[in-house]
Amino acid sequence: MGLLTVLSALMLVLAACGGGSSSDKANGSAGDGKEVSGSLTAVGSTALQPLVEAAGKQFQTENPKAQINVQGGGSGTGLTQVGQGAVEIGNSDVFAEEKDGVDASKLVDHKVAVVGMAPVTNKDVGVKDITQQQLIDIFTGKVKNWKELGGKNEKITVINRAEGSGTRATFEKWGLKGASPIKAQEQDSSGTVRKIVSETPGAISYLAFSYIDDSIMGLKVDGVEPNEDNVATNDWKIWSYEHMYTNGEPKGVTKSFLEYMTSETIQNDLVPQLGYQSIHSMKVERDSDGKLTDVK
Repeated sequence: MGLLTVLSALMLVLAACGGGSSSDKANGSAGDGKEVSGSLTAVGSTALQPLVEAAGKQFQTENPKAQINVQGGGSGTGLTQVGQGAVEIGNSDVFAEEKDGVDASKLVDHKVAVVGMAPVTNKDVGVKDITQQQLIDIFTGKVKNWKELGGKNEKITVINRAEGSGTRATFEKWGLKGASPIKAQEQDSSGTVRKIVSETPGAISYLAFSYIDDSIMGLKVDGVEPNEDNVATNDWKIWSYEHMYTNGEPKGVTKSFLEYMTSETIQNDLVPQLGYQSIHSMKVERDSDGKLTDVK
């Protein structure tokens, strides 16, 4: 009877342990088996905002005691506020090292997605492939008519992004090799840029891959197609990471949420659904100076 009592007690303990494990998994628990709770605020890049908001909602569904607050404001705002300790996460389209007034040495970079960008034109310009030097010449005003590039006798109309835009910074750095574009009309919305380019004869601008549709044309550069496979190998060089910075190593709900952002759940489903590219698809890694290393 004594042995039966001990065995019964042991079975109850094992059942309780198994039940606890199942419950933790159902609630999206932290890696240590504890339920995730607490709140965090992520501020910054408007380009990254839709992904963080959508992931935040999913995370909260799986972790009812967690609260994820997401705000825009731009990459500079995100980097400044996380550096000051005002928020837990600063979202950015650019490396912290590229922003003046930000002490990048205090910040820890968490890359959560990749965004490819391409020059886009009105469909009737008569040009589909240009060299990078020709691209630079267009945006710096040296080439003013599409006929100079073998296209229609049509004036080139440059549409730029707003000063301070992460998309603009990426395009100027990797597409224009740091050259400053001519003064031209500026637009802050990708949707507006697409509409203007599609309706304006001779227009050219640049957009993230997710905004390129049949109403406009994405240009090849030096014969290379603007697509995710070419971004993954850096054959297409106009791309950027989407960063989520923390002030020091993250802890608690911040650590759990950042791990969730890079999980297969988000990277394989939500990231492509929203028009981003998974960091897991990259064959190379690029630092703020442009140095490439193979992803192991």
